[in-house]
Amino acid sequence: MATRVLELIEDRLDAGAGVSLPAANRIVYIVEGEVQVQSDGSSECITPNEARHSSGEVTLRAGESGARIWRWELTAGGVQGMVKLRAAIPIDEDAEYLMRCDRVDFPLGGIAYTHTHQGPGIRCLFMGEFDVTVDGRTKHLHPGDAWFEAGPDPVYAEASKTELTAFIRVMVLPRRLLGQSSIRYVKAEDADKPKTQTYTVFVDEPIEV
Repeated sequence: MATRVLELIEDRLDAGAGVSLPAANRIVYIVEGEVQVQSDGSSECITPNEARHSSGEVTLRAGESGARIWRWELTAGGVQGMVKLRAAIPIDEDAEYLMRCDRVDFPLGGIAYTHTHQGPGIRCLFMGEFDVTVDGRTKHLHPGDAWFEAGPDPVYAEASKTELTAFIRVMVLPRRLLGQSSIRYVKAEDADKPKTQTYTVFVDEPIEV
């Protein structure tokens, strides 16, 4: 068993400014502005609420209005930028993995019933407010706050009753879950309850670790 580091980094780029990054398993999500992504001889413009995966060297360059970027990197540690959250995760070097980036939206007062996931990940609140309880300890989260879920630890969460709530997450999952949900409900009765949250999957990419 080996260890890798999953990090969530925020970049705030002025108009026309760029950042060049070394090869790594990386997911880039655009919070604000437009960003030109240059990698492997190709270039693509991505806009707010879009995400891309890359594993090679990449250059990110902001458009005319600047940009705010969240990027998740799975490395041996040590990256550029302002690290919002860092977590060491176990990796079985004989296993196969994928990186998934999605957005989870809740209606007013939406509930995520007690559940686990089949792999670790870092989440970042995009809008609204969110109460997340892990092992009896509750965090009250605001936009821009990040948190880590190891996967097997039961989690219960409640969204704001006055504001629509959404978060962006990146998880490292077994590759057999490609295109499938990773969630498991702890209580059998919760599995059959109506679920009000909605999911938008941006990236579901097999990776080499």
